[in-house]
Amino acid sequence: MLGKTISHYRILEKIGEGGMGVVYRAYDTKLDREVALKFLPPALTSGGTDRARFIREARAAAALNHPNVCVIYEIEDQGENPFIAMELIEGITLKEKFRSEALEMETDVDFAIQIAEALSAAHQKGIIHRDIKSENIMITESGRVKVTDFGLARIAGAAGITRASSTLGAVAYMPPEHLQGRKVDARADIFSFGVLLYEMLTGRLPFSGEYESAMIYSILNDEPEPVQKYRPDLSSEFLHILNRSLEKDPDHRYQASEDMLIDLRRLKRDVERQGLKTGTDQRNARKQAAGQKKPSGILPARRVLSK
Repeated sequence: MLGKTISHYRILEKIGEGGMGVVYRAYDTKLDREVALKFLPPALTSGGTDRARFIREARAAAALNHPNVCVIYEIEDQGENPFIAMELIEGITLKEKFRSEALEMETDVDFAIQIAEALSAAHQKGIIHRDIKSENIMITESGRVKVTDFGLARIAGAAGITRASSTLGAVAYMPPEHLQGRKVDARADIFSFGVLLYEMLTGRLPFSGEYESAMIYSILNDEPEPVQKYRPDLSSEFLHILNRSLEKDPDHRYQASEDMLIDLRRLKRDVERQGLKTGTDQRNARKQAAGQKKPSGILPARRVLSK
């Protein structure tokens, strides 16, 4: 594939691979820019019904115009190699980000808000992601969040390959209603967001299991370890947002991502106020320490040196 030209895209290098296909960096010879090409597995588009669904879902995702959503430029479904041309995001995944460094509280909240804003924009257009996980969230060098793969999880489910090709990591984010084969709606993304938020705060998943069946049992029956065990600095408001997102019964979760976003923005305001207060207290303490008199009988260092 490397070095080949498909349509008006010259393949430069392979940059990723997963259950939803293989991704290459490519050069757009028409518009003189680099893009990402995601080549989809044949199972997604082999049948007439699945191919039509692929086009419908991909077009809906391409209609999303939001700074926190990866932009889709073009959909090519002809021939043996259907692909989606999309924005090339220079950065790392959210999982790589929080594994490489401990995130500050302000950063946790900022990332959470950006992800929630992307979900809200999609849900308002009737688009459910269905595969929110830390590997599908990209962080640019400037700290911008980009949510990728909108609309593709539903196509995978229609093609009957979601469970067959799923990994333990993907199952870990699925809401109970999805695992039970019930109808899912936007509240499924909210549960996955809760799993993602717990992982971002603690570096571990809220539900555990070495095998897929054990992970499914944990999601359906177990309660996560209290997040305060790992993050005693979390406020009651933060805990409320996390716990409500992770409710097993969708009727007990946030009913809309917009409501969750309101609480997150309120949380950001409180965190910023607390940070400002803490910073002011620290500055005052430093000033007070600097203004204290030297103990008598000890000459300042500069006087000793001047002798």
